[in-house]
Amino acid sequence: MTKKFFGIFFLLSICFFVVKSQSLPVGSTAVEDFYRRNQLLNKSDSGVSFMVRPVLPIDVSNGLYTDPDAQIKNNTSRYLYGDQDSKASVILLPLSMQNQINSHHPYGWNDGAMIPAKGLQTLVSGGVYAKYGMLSVQLKPEIVMAANSYFETFNKNHYDIIFARYYDIYNNIDLPVKFGTSSYARAYWGQSSIRLNYKSLSFGVSTENLWWGPGIRNSLLMSNSAPGFPHLTLNTTQPIKTGIGSFEGQLIAGRLVGSGFAPLYPDNKAYFGVNLYQPKPNQWRYLSGIVLTWQPKWVPGLFLGYSQSAQSYGKDLDGIKDYLPFFSTIKSINAEDLSNKKRDTRNSMFARWLWPEEHAEVYFEFGRNNYTGNLRQTLLQPDASRAYIFGIRKLMLTNPTAKEGILISAEATQMQETSVDNILDGLGWYVNKYIRQGYTYKGESLGAGIGPGANLQSLDVSWVRGLKRLGLQLERYAHNNDFYYYAYVDTQDWRRHWVDLSLGLSGEWDYKNFIFNGKLQGIQSLNYQWYLDPTINRNPGDPYYVSGINKFNLQIQAGLTYRF
Repeated sequence: MTKKFFGIFFLLSICFFVVKSQSLPVGSTAVEDFYRRNQLLNKSDSGVSFMVRPVLPIDVSNGLYTDPDAQIKNNTSRYLYGDQDSKASVILLPLSMQNQINSHHPYGWNDGAMIPAKGLQTLVSGGVYAKYGMLSVQLKPEIVMAANSYFETFNKNHYDIIFARYYDIYNNIDLPVKFGTSSYARAYWGQSSIRLNYKSLSFGVSTENLWWGPGIRNSLLMSNSAPGFPHLTLNTTQPIKTGIGSFEGQLIAGRLVGSGFAPLYPDNKAYFGVNLYQPKPNQWRYLSGIVLTWQPKWVPGLFLGYSQSAQSYGKDLDGIKDYLPFFSTIKSINAEDLSNKKRDTRNSMFARWLWPEEHAEVYFEFGRNNYTGNLRQTLLQPDASRAYIFGIRKLMLTNPTAKEGILISAEATQMQETSVDNILDGLGWYVNKYIRQGYTYKGESLGAGIGPGANLQSLDVSWVRGLKRLGLQLERYAHNNDFYYYAYVDTQDWRRHWVDLSLGLSGEWDYKNFIFNGKLQGIQSLNYQWYLDPTINRNPGDPYYVSGINKFNLQIQAGLTYRF
């Protein structure tokens, strides 16, 4: 980063004001969704949108320790120095350990520093939070360890042309199926930050995971599917109230790097004597992003939002228009024009509407990949390069006094490209022919964890009481349909969709200072890796109908959080 870049952010930061800054990290076991569920009951701040996370307006003395049974509410043993009323204080943050096992092949997302891997994987995190006047320091590093056991990354019996088309896509996005050939271990700064805070805004440097938008299973622009990346941030810590309603927002500038791994293992596949794997440039990328939300004062419970991100190679940065590109637009989604722009952009509009009287909420997010900035073109082709998320939640109380009830949640995510021309040109979500790492960090998607071209439908029915939850989850996950249609465009072969059907039991349970969580999920992969077995004929009278390769994967998760 240049001196000019830091100067711009310093000048921006001194124009604003902000207060409490201990964050509630994205993905915090049980606690994060507890606050969101409480909004359905009108029991927590209904002015917080939960569309710009991590959530920061959490009282240091009580935020991560709120307990509906008041078992540890006023515990002060976590203070290493000072107390909640001191100018200076140091407290212990929760210590957590999360374990995950996939029996056959990688599955799952929204797991931060964890990687797509078969076998046992463990993530450990803990730390301290310190403040002195306007200055706050949150140190919460993370350590991840994975067995990273062997599995077949792409069926070796695919035709060579299918391999070639696979690399056509995945040479332009950094999403390796496997992270190396041996066990994996990494340490990250995790959910750490250093901030200057005063009243309603905060400025600092952070490696925390971000989540933008109202989605629960996916987010189009920012999620916790990848590790947190280093970034400068200028953000609100509580809604700023004005005459027309309240506002939240964040402006970031970050540094992205690649994974260093090839799309497949082994990576020596050739087509007509040419090696298909093309190593990506060893260049860091600059990511800028902005998100704003508005809660109109005339419509209680309604939140409207807009987000935008842009990335460029560090070597291509040249002036304020590249550091803060939100005031320039792309006038075409033509592949050649995008390459000339040397920038990868996307935006989204979203909304969340709370109905506390009905104990319900509805939300959606609609985004454009390499958006045009041209209203006429958008109106003529609203479905071009689009993706969307739609969800609804309803809490049916069985014991209002104990805040106990049945929570029904449904969410659909559609990432599949609608234009055949865009698919053939490699213009799917997160994929980019110039910035060939795509919209990723260290080999995982910054946005929707299901990845480019994928679709997901999810239904969750849970019993909830305070922090406690026991639930049943059904999901249908269609893997990269953009690749599917590109790979089989010549044959129009509709038999090969790779679809995962899953059933999971999950829950969280608190006892005094502890929060336990677990999940048992069975996943049946139909046409695993888009492959059919031509030796198996389902119907001897019609040789077209042959069986796909179906695989069963069992995922087990178990975790523990201790709140000091």
